[in-house]
Amino acid sequence: MQTAAAPKPTSNKKRWIVIGVVGLLILAGVFFAIQNVRASRQTAVASQTGDTATVFTGDLAASATASGQIEPAHTTRLSAATPGIVEDVFVRAGDEIEAGDVLAQLDSAALSLQVERAQQNLALQEANLEALLEGASAEDIAAAEAAVHSAQVRLDSLLAGPTEQEIAESEANIRAQEGNVAAAIAAYNSALDSISDSAIAAAEAEVVNARIAYDNAKEVNDNFANEATDKALQDAAEQLTIAQTKLADLQAGPSQGNVTSASANISAAQANLEQAKANHERLLAGATPSQIAAAEAALAQAQANLDSLQEGASAEDVAIAEAGVEQARLALADAEEALAKATIRAPFAGLVTAVNVNQGEMTSNNIVELVSDQLQVILNVDEIDVGVLAPGQTAVITLETWPNEEISGEISAIAPSANNGSGVVTYDVLLTLDKTDLPVLVGMTANARLITDSQRDVLLVPNAAITADRENGVYTVNKITGEQDGRPLTEEVEVTIGLKDDQYTQILSGLAEGDEVVIGQLAPPPTGFRPPFARRDEN
Repeated sequence: MQTAAAPKPTSNKKRWIVIGVVGLLILAGVFFAIQNVRASRQTAVASQTGDTATVFTGDLAASATASGQIEPAHTTRLSAATPGIVEDVFVRAGDEIEAGDVLAQLDSAALSLQVERAQQNLALQEANLEALLEGASAEDIAAAEAAVHSAQVRLDSLLAGPTEQEIAESEANIRAQEGNVAAAIAAYNSALDSISDSAIAAAEAEVVNARIAYDNAKEVNDNFANEATDKALQDAAEQLTIAQTKLADLQAGPSQGNVTSASANISAAQANLEQAKANHERLLAGATPSQIAAAEAALAQAQANLDSLQEGASAEDVAIAEAGVEQARLALADAEEALAKATIRAPFAGLVTAVNVNQGEMTSNNIVELVSDQLQVILNVDEIDVGVLAPGQTAVITLETWPNEEISGEISAIAPSANNGSGVVTYDVLLTLDKTDLPVLVGMTANARLITDSQRDVLLVPNAAITADRENGVYTVNKITGEQDGRPLTEEVEVTIGLKDDQYTQILSGLAEGDEVVIGQLAPPPTGFRPPFARRDEN
């Protein structure tokens, strides 16, 4: 009987040895894999050749750029408010002027008269208001009371009828008018019968005597001519002429003028007599209803006037008077404004570019043309940038004439409508210029950096140090954590960014001042570096 051979113990031992070796190899592989992963994160920069930069604190300003031209801040064409004759012109093209300078004067005589009338009207309205507020004087009230008394007496007289005295006076008036008629008739008859033979004879005698006196005076003057005899001869001649004229009038009969006048006197006397008779009849008949009504109305009006004076002005009366004063003031202001506008003054300091009128011409439009001495920049800003701009933001301007000289400025206005030339949408942005010693001229080309935002004392890193995952909105930097074998060790760190310009970015979180980060080919900032507009420490 054969016996089977037993297994060799050495074979089992070898198998377990192999299994153990394999396990150790697996564990070693896992260990080295983990170490390699860690090393890959710590030594990722070992294969890079970039530079490094230190996180620092500084000031940052974000900006937009645009170009434009230098233009005058104001241009204007001055005209007269109303047409007028040019009285004088005080400037010519090319003259420098200051604000308020008189450039031209229009004839203002009529406008001055309107101002005087407006002043007088205002004074009158103010006096009326003052009198209304002061109330009636004692004299005014006394006069009003007298008017009431007179109106009452008149009404009472009409209601009572005529008195015996009034009737007697009326009858006496009739008799007097009858006497006037008789006297007028007598005067008329006298005018017709006034020429008698005795009157003619007396006139003829006067002519004879005057002739004798004249002849005697002439004879004396012929023999002894002197000043006295000349005067006597002249007097004698005048007396002779008077006597001859009187005789001629008598011989001609009564004048038509005397007869006509006497006849007219008769007609007037008869008319007065008829009127006296009519008045007497009305007196006897008594007052008519219309006369009584008129007397009552007159009494009521007189009483109302007295009551108004005693009560003083009502609120409505005062309001009306005050409105009259205000209207007069406005009229005066209008007249004064029109007078002032007849003097053409410069609204701002600048330069006269044209004078379009001459003395003596009638004009109203485009008298003088001006440009201001204050300059501005008109920029053409892309629509992408205009959204971050606002009036009051600062700007730094350089001119192509002096590219290394900077001029400070400020945004003063942004045009509300766009320019669409050449398919590019831009907006006009106006910059005011600060004072400068440079001889800046209109039309020069200007380049401006518009400061849209700024931060002071913030953490900054170069833009090239930041990697952006825009899809996820994640920003990272490679932060240097140490050194291995003479090469920097880095760690990828997520950061929160803020403001940025064309070189630096603000770090809100993730880094601290003094940290070092890896950048591209940008050299580390020199000691004491500050970006544009960085704040300098005050001593």
